[in-house]
Parts: sequence; C-alpha cells; structure tokens
Amino acid sequence: MTTGVIEIKGHCLCGDVQLRADTKAPRLRACHCDMCRQHTSGMFVSIETLPGSQVITGPFQEYTSSSWAKRGFCPRCGSTLWYEPIATGHKALAAGLFPDAGGGTLKIEFFADLCPAGYALAGDHSKLTTDETIALFAPTKGKDE
Repeated sequence: MTTGVIEIKGHCLCGDVQLRADTKAPRLRACHCDMCRQHTSGMFVSIETLPGSQVITGPFQEYTSSSWAKRGFCPRCGSTLWYEPIATGHKALAAGLFPDAGGGTLKIEFFADLCPAGYALAGDHSKLTTDETIALFAPTKGKDE
C-alpha cells in the first residue's frame, strides 16, 4: 500500500548543508514581500513539506528577520535555506535546493501585488495580495486590539 509520500533530498550550493524532507504533493509557493526579495534577489520559492519530516545536517546559520520569522542560510556559500515563522517552527524550505524543485508545481503567490513589474509568473494558481497574505498568516484579534 502506498502512502503517497515522496522523499526529497537536496543541498546548498557548496554542499555543506544537506536537506531531506517528505511531501505528499510537492507544491511550490512564491513570496514577493520586500524581505524575501532582499534576501534572495528575487522572489522566494519554497516547497511544501510535511511537518516533522525535515532533516537538516551541516553548518547553517539563522537570521531573525522580523518579530515573527527567521531565515536560514549556509555560512559558507550563502545559499538561502528556509523561511521559518517563529509561531509554527516549520521551515519553508527553498525549492531551489532540490533537483527540479522537488518536482513541484506552483500553487500560490504571496504578496502578488508587490511582484516587480519586470517579471510575472505564468500559470493558473492563487495570487494573494498583501492584505490577503497578512490575513492568512497574521489575522487580527479584533477591531480594537
């Protein structure tokens, strides 16, 4: 009986950091927020993996980029490794670390209204605006809070 789980394996540019994780459906997510674009010099594309399945070995460093998130990178080659919301602790692994982006298909863009005019992603997928992205990840507690 097959579980439909796929193991993906990848590494940073220099190979010092090795990553593997499980995914049921390798879905890609692109983020166009200012911080992702500054960190990667473009959009940050991550691959959806199953919680608890990620294994990361090798020397990595983390940078707390905001009050709600950290970003991982290789200290030797500088490869972007992940984006991690502090509240969940689940790393959104960079798709470029895996051959053929883990076989993933683009399913959603975050902060699509901030996408630079110089490029656009083709295809039939969800495109969330800044307000929609923030509502998804940081819903407000109430009108006066």
